Amino acid sequence: MPTLYNAGATGNTDYIRLRGDARLQWLGITNAPKTFTATADMPVKLGSKRIGVGVAAQQESLGLFANLEIGVQASYKLKLLGGTLSIGLQGAYLNTKFKGSEVVLPDDDDYHEGTDEAIPTQDLSGNAFDLSAGVWYEHKSFYLGISGKHLLDPTIGMKLEGSESTETQEYETKRARTLYFTAGSNIPIKNTLFELQPSLIAATDLHDFTGIVDLRARYNKFLSLGIGYRYLAGISVSLGAEFKNFFVGYSYEYPLSAIAKASSGSHEIMAGYQLKLDFSAKNKNRHRSVRLM
Repeated sequence: MPTLYNAGATGNTDYIRLRGDARLQWLGITNAPKTFTATADMPVKLGSKRIGVGVAAQQESLGLFANLEIGVQASYKLKLLGGTLSIGLQGAYLNTKFKGSEVVLPDDDDYHEGTDEAIPTQDLSGNAFDLSAGVWYEHKSFYLGISGKHLLDPTIGMKLEGSESTETQEYETKRARTLYFTAGSNIPIKNTLFELQPSLIAATDLHDFTGIVDLRARYNKFLSLGIGYRYLAGISVSLGAEFKNFFVGYSYEYPLSAIAKASSGSHEIMAGYQLKLDFSAKNKNRHRSVRLM
């Protein structure tokens, strides 16, 4: 789902693309992260120019936090060195909720106090506006992308849900500015119906780093099998199938850290649909005349 991280990837095919993804992380751990994502994008022709447009939405829960992001995207495209260079921009609405009513503060030992003014015990909510931007280059055999999300480094002020009062807005959370690098390739294997598809995505907020490398083998543009490694976090296997305009996939990740003592791993499912668009002018104003001689 490249458009989730890079608005420059919107409209980089001749298809309307719809994609959905659900990830259940670290099953077996209470309040473990859950993420639901949906993206849609398509190319649009404006005169002789071609642009990409899209939307991306993600809802995630992490512990007592729930984050929502809804973005509107556009990209401008240029032909360059046998490929296409796209420059994209996204404006997004951010919402964060905190379930303070579920906070438990023990007071029966020497290390905790039953009250802590720094920890809210009421449900809080806050909104913010954000910007992201990216550059995407796509060639027939490879792609590269560099992007930045949360460029405004937004601080979200939190207040009591359903209240217009500003008295509780001393609580706040941040979305850290994050840089992404994406790369991938499609390598046909001679005299076979197989293709190898290595890919990489790396991210950093200049304090922490994460990255995923993946290698998929695709047979006859129908079935695919992949293996992956998430930096210091886990190894994964994935399966996918494509039929006409539909795609479905599944991935399992086993944790490499001490989390493996409490969790059996993470599961992810994805589905997509795409519809071919016709940008040719050969059928424009076409008519037929039938004559009997």
